[in-house]
Amino acid sequence: MNEMRIRPVDVAEEMSRSFLDYSMSVIISRALPDVRDGLKPSQRRVLFAMRELGLSPSKPTIKCGKIVGDTIGNYHPHGDQSAYGTLVTMAQPWNMRDVLVDGQGNFGTPEGDPPAAMRYTEARLSALGVALMDDLDKETVDFQPNYDNRLEEPVVFPGAFPNLLVNGGTGIAVGMATNMPPHNLGEVVDGICAYIDNQHIT
Repeated sequence: MNEMRIRPVDVAEEMSRSFLDYSMSVIISRALPDVRDGLKPSQRRVLFAMRELGLSPSKPTIKCGKIVGDTIGNYHPHGDQSAYGTLVTMAQPWNMRDVLVDGQGNFGTPEGDPPAAMRYTEARLSALGVALMDDLDKETVDFQPNYDNRLEEPVVFPGAFPNLLVNGGTGIAVGMATNMPPHNLGEVVDGICAYIDNQHIT
């Protein structure tokens, strides 16, 4: 019979380490947007699923139920209402300065009225939603296995425009939160060009 080994542990130190590990997991996995493309994982997976469905701005919209089904079946194994809420938010101009999804139907109101059920609404990518994924198939970013190792998904989008600055971002994680305001796309691009010309600009 193997001798039982009991290792003494400092409770305060273990709590600190475990809390930090958990908070980092929440931050990276779901709560806060990535500065590189301005998206949370759930948003990125919805948009990628729409790209895989071929929902470019020139194509007809399809039922949001199909988009949500592909998202949770292939990339984001969580509740359908969570995925649908993410999709709806990216189509609401009062929640995103420049929407990433072109929604057709009742997507709610600024006063807080809920959207119609996903079986009634339809959507496709907006031009800016497509721009976030430009050159995705040209080895511009790393890919990782999806949750069941059947498919691959991008770690981050190439991002042809600075989405985090343009649309801002909000999120509540463990021990920290963010609330970044949106900015005008044209002014952001002008500012980037000015900074490229003169990195000492203020």
